[in-house]
Amino acid sequence: MLKIKKMIASVALATSLLIFPNKAEAVCKPNPAQLAQTAFTACYACMLPLSIAGVQVLHGHMPDPQGSVGSPLCVCPMPPPIFMRIGIPVSFFEPSRLIDVVKDPYCFAGMGFGMSLNPMGAGTKGDGEDRTRTFFQSHYYIFPLYSILELMTDFICLEHTGFDMAYITEVDPLWQDDMLTAIINPEAMLFGNPITNMACIADSVSSQANVALDPLFWCKGSWGNAYPLTGNTNTKDYVEDSASVAASMIYKLHRQLILWGSWGQAGLCGYYPAPIWRKSAYRLQIMAPIPHPTATGIGQSGLLWSFTKNIPFVGDNFNYLLFKKRECCAF
Repeated sequence: MLKIKKMIASVALATSLLIFPNKAEAVCKPNPAQLAQTAFTACYACMLPLSIAGVQVLHGHMPDPQGSVGSPLCVCPMPPPIFMRIGIPVSFFEPSRLIDVVKDPYCFAGMGFGMSLNPMGAGTKGDGEDRTRTFFQSHYYIFPLYSILELMTDFICLEHTGFDMAYITEVDPLWQDDMLTAIINPEAMLFGNPITNMACIADSVSSQANVALDPLFWCKGSWGNAYPLTGNTNTKDYVEDSASVAASMIYKLHRQLILWGSWGQAGLCGYYPAPIWRKSAYRLQIMAPIPHPTATGIGQSGLLWSFTKNIPFVGDNFNYLLFKKRECCAF
C-alpha cells in the first residue's frame, strides 16, 4: 500500500510539473579556463582560404563566396617622406573577436566569470508561460588571437592590439526593445514582413553550404530575419538561437560604426565605415559551453552543428569566436 501511495505521489508531482512548469532560469557557471580553451580549440584552418594577388595559395574547407582582390599589386598612402607604398593584396579570415550570447545578464562566458547585478534587461523571456520568444544579452570582445599568442607577429595584415571588452548590451536600451531599436535601423519597417521573408528562402538554402547571399542583407539564412537588431529571437533551438543573436550583434555593431569593413578594394589600405553588414565576411565558431571543431557561416542550420553543444545545469550561456574577412596590402 505504501508503494502504491509513493507511486501516486510521484505521478502527481510529474503531472504538476508538466501542467504548471516552473519559470526557466539560466544559471551562470562559466569555465574559468575558457580563454585558454578558446586558444587551444580554435579552428585555425578556418582562416583559409589564403589568397595572394588574387590566387588561392592555401585552400580551406570553407568557401569564400566574395572572392578576393585580383590585382597583382596595390598602392597605399604613407606619411612623408615616403608618401606611397607598393604591396601585394593578401586575403584571409582573421580570428579577432569574441561574442557572448547569454541568458544570465553579466555572465561573461568568454572570460569565464559572472557578476550578480540587476540590469535593465532580464535574461530570458522564453519561460514556462511563453516558449515562443527568447531574449539574450550579448558581449563583444576584442580578441586578436594571433597577436595574443604572438604568432606571425611580423605580418602587417594581422591586428596587434590587446584583449579588451568593447561592448555590453546590458546597458544599451536599444538592445532591449524591438521598437526602440528602430532609431538605428528604420528600414526594419520595409524588410520585416512576410514578402521579404519569402526572399530569405534562397539565403536559407545557400547558407547550408556556408555561402551567404550578401544582397539579401535583411536575412540570416536559416536563422530568420535580421531585424530587429535586438536580443529577441524565436525559440527553436537555444544553440541556434544564440548564433542568430550573435549575427544580430554583428549587424548592430556595423550599424553603430563600431565594426568597420576590412574587405574588398577599399579594405586594402585600412578599415572603412560599413553600416550594412556583409554576411559572407564572417564565420562563427561556438566555443562555450562545448566547442565545435569548425566554424560555420552566417545562417547555417543548427541541425548541422548544434547537437550536444548545450549541456544541462550550466545555463544557456554561449560564447563564439568570430572570424572576419581581412584583405590588406602587404609588403
